[in-house]
Amino acid sequence: MPGAWYVCRTVAERETSIRRGVEALLTLASDEATAEGGLGVTRVARMLGREKTQVSRTLATLAEYGLVDRDPDTRAYRLGWRIYAMGQLAGSRHLLDSARPLLGALVARFGEGAHLSVLQGNEVVTVLSEQSPHAVRAVNWIGRNTPAYCTSAGKALLLDRTSEELEALFDAPTARGLAAGIGAARDGGYAVADEEMDAGLTAAAAPVRDAEGRIVAAINVSGPSFRVRSRLAEIGAGVADAAAELSAALSGR
Repeated sequence: MPGAWYVCRTVAERETSIRRGVEALLTLASDEATAEGGLGVTRVARMLGREKTQVSRTLATLAEYGLVDRDPDTRAYRLGWRIYAMGQLAGSRHLLDSARPLLGALVARFGEGAHLSVLQGNEVVTVLSEQSPHAVRAVNWIGRNTPAYCTSAGKALLLDRTSEELEALFDAPTARGLAAGIGAARDGGYAVADEEMDAGLTAAAAPVRDAEGRIVAAINVSGPSFRVRSRLAEIGAGVADAAAELSAALSGR
């Protein structure tokens, strides 16, 4: 039927447009775009493997809604302030608001960066950070995706997963190694990653649970191995205490 064909085509075109918009936003959120203060249409089109005119229309539409901004001098696009405003509304405000002072207290106690992370698939996304006062410190992780299997936060977030569930997320060798690390975390009360993801970086993390006991986030402290490794037990215990306090706040206890 012609009418049905037209409707299907319209829906497909709309889905394609949405996909192009999402791809453009993710490109402007990349490390490369952040480092350069934005990207031009040609650069975005090349990175996405799409036609320049198509990308130009997509970015213009996003700009119309305030989701991206265009520098009037360089003509480069960057994420708009509306994205940041929307980000403030995403997730649980109670979780973020309750975590902020706890992270600050961890930084004050240990002098290292403290972070709140959540799980997305088989990756960890940091949603809140308090930076170390030291000149030599870990990078700012906010908004960045990191592998769950080789990070302390990832192990903490996966603490309740069975071997079968881990194998559904990772290949068999990775899942077996992760299961061993998670077992140690269950016994010790906190998870550890000692130069597993980055050389010279050591971290400890503990899971945060909601009122139903489900793991919804992880708190971790990370820093240069030469400062953190010798204090790992103390830092791990401190992280576990902070995670327990945040869990109590989420549960209304």
